[in-house]
Amino acid sequence: MKKKAPIASGGNSSPLGATVRPHGVNFSIFSKNATAVELLLFDETHPSHISEVFLLDPILNKTFYYWHIFISNIGEGQRYGYRIHGPNKPEEGLRFDPKKVMLDPYAKAVDMSSYSRIAAMQEGDNSASAIKAVVVDGSDYDWEDDFCLKHPFSKTIIYEMHVGGFTKHPSSGLANHLKGTYRGLIEKIPYLQSLGITSVELLPVLQFDADDVPDQSLTNYWGYSPIALFVPHAAYSSSDDPLEVIREFKDMVKALHKAGIEVILDVVFNHTAEGNEFGPLISFKGIENRAYYMLEEDKKYYRNYSGTGNTLNGNHSIVRRLIVDCLRYWVSEMHIDGFRFDLASVLSRDEDGHPIENPPILWEIESDPVLASTKIIAEAWDLGQYQLGSFIGDKWAEWNGMFRDDIRSFIKSDANQVGKMADRILASQQLFGSILRDPNRSINFVTCHDGFTMNDLVSYNYKHNHANGENNKDGHNYNYSWNCGVEGPTEDTAINQLRTRQMKNFYTLLMMSQGTPMILMGDEIANTQYGNNNTYCQDNEMSWLNWDTISANKDLLTFVKKIIQLNLKTAYFQEENFWGKVKDGVGTNIHFHGTGLFRPDWSKESRTLVYSLDNPNYPYQLFIIANAYWEPIKFDILYRGIKEWKKVIDTYQEHPNDILEPENAPIIEGNCIEVPPRTTIVLWGNKE
Repeated sequence: MKKKAPIASGGNSSPLGATVRPHGVNFSIFSKNATAVELLLFDETHPSHISEVFLLDPILNKTFYYWHIFISNIGEGQRYGYRIHGPNKPEEGLRFDPKKVMLDPYAKAVDMSSYSRIAAMQEGDNSASAIKAVVVDGSDYDWEDDFCLKHPFSKTIIYEMHVGGFTKHPSSGLANHLKGTYRGLIEKIPYLQSLGITSVELLPVLQFDADDVPDQSLTNYWGYSPIALFVPHAAYSSSDDPLEVIREFKDMVKALHKAGIEVILDVVFNHTAEGNEFGPLISFKGIENRAYYMLEEDKKYYRNYSGTGNTLNGNHSIVRRLIVDCLRYWVSEMHIDGFRFDLASVLSRDEDGHPIENPPILWEIESDPVLASTKIIAEAWDLGQYQLGSFIGDKWAEWNGMFRDDIRSFIKSDANQVGKMADRILASQQLFGSILRDPNRSINFVTCHDGFTMNDLVSYNYKHNHANGENNKDGHNYNYSWNCGVEGPTEDTAINQLRTRQMKNFYTLLMMSQGTPMILMGDEIANTQYGNNNTYCQDNEMSWLNWDTISANKDLLTFVKKIIQLNLKTAYFQEENFWGKVKDGVGTNIHFHGTGLFRPDWSKESRTLVYSLDNPNYPYQLFIIANAYWEPIKFDILYRGIKEWKKVIDTYQEHPNDILEPENAPIIEGNCIEVPPRTTIVLWGNKE
């Protein structure tokens, strides 16, 4: 039967985006300063070809600043875009170009098959090579009674991972069409279950521009270059069908939930792939530049608090609505359990870039009822602000960058670190204790995607980023790393044993601290990036998880699995009050010690951290000794209400004696214990 021709009528301003209705689709887009708007429909089988053009009438098809139109006889799968007419006056902050096809900011799917970033940057018509938005219905997906898991922070272990890099390596054992995809991740869920983590935090999966890199021979691998905020990244799908991308993403979320694993998304609401004044026109810049971006006083140039060329204008009313609508969509339609906000401090700035005390967008996120059950995690800094410990509200958790730096310095045996590390063990009470949050809102980590892997942290003194094409000038210069005697890989058995011991020391103190632990994909099997601490552009084996390393590091993997389980089953690490804040006999007492009991050594030259945990409601105590010194040291042991101490962790020992269940652990004889150099000991004491 012959397809009916599309017919236009007035349409409605709400909702924004493309909405499937009986007999057609309603389109609505915001643009305050546009003088005219054209809706372009593209051929589904040849998406570079325009099939229909509708010029929106400023009387019939405009309400206030919203341009809208209803097109009958079309539906899900229809490709579309906009041409936005208006003044091209950069000195006034206006960058309209009707020759460019603009992507709908509310697009729910995209066709990237003909996209060219270069064409978006050049003069002239780019209709053939623009990103095409795709109409989505989505109402027919069967979630099978799926729901968000709502794991409390106190019972959460986060695994930061890259969807593509998790299974792209040849060693993943997957069929080629599954490698680097959402379906590929589904195949590896049993591995995640065996590891014992409760939540995956996915590096950006909102559609990004992989071509947004200085060196066009490389690829934007991490994904911190967003362009379509409601869309799962198409390249992570095993299908070329934009609608199947959504179904595949939902299948992944549903499968992870069935395995008891939450899905947290790393979201980027601080900048976009359109860059600065030299960047391409893809969407926001050519729709309403003055609303979507923070501009300098002269309006021609972009404020840059993100380090990427532009800064999203998060507290503009239109952008606030976009962000909240986006988050609601990912929760209600995609069943996402939480969000980690990249450079979240950008969202605490007003439209002129000035920090404000009560940022509207952050309060809206905190108080939104749709988001009430989700985890919201801030990277509480940007290029000009460091708000760690002072981020707003009661709900926000924070990536604890000070935990990362201080545990690295302590384990490598730097001076003047013991006092700092003591506060990190306590969920950084000096940072977070005054803002009335529970201790688990401190997201503790040793490594993350940005920087060295844990293996490289103990294998390199210096970054080795030459492959990035920036003369080794990119990436952090201060990594608080130590190569244990040799730069890079070595056949020296003693050095390799020390490196493994140092990694176990990191894991032990991470899991024996208050706060929510986060580990980096591949650290559990000593994955390496060969000393590159900024692999944002390395979509290759340098960044991918090498599954072959499991066999060589199976003992480390076993240690990590066991210490995760020890954390999750030990009541001290599920508490929602700070240790040491005992009231009316309720709470956990923490005591710090030194070589002698109750005599902690806070001096500059001290390299030992010793603490005991006792809660009257628990039938056991813990005694933790971290000797970061390069020689063995004897420590007194506290026998107060303890029948006997058992050594459950000894990082100096090799598998299987490095971590044991309390019932199988050796009993400590005597009132003191000698701890080898660069070793962490955990004692478990059942009460009398």
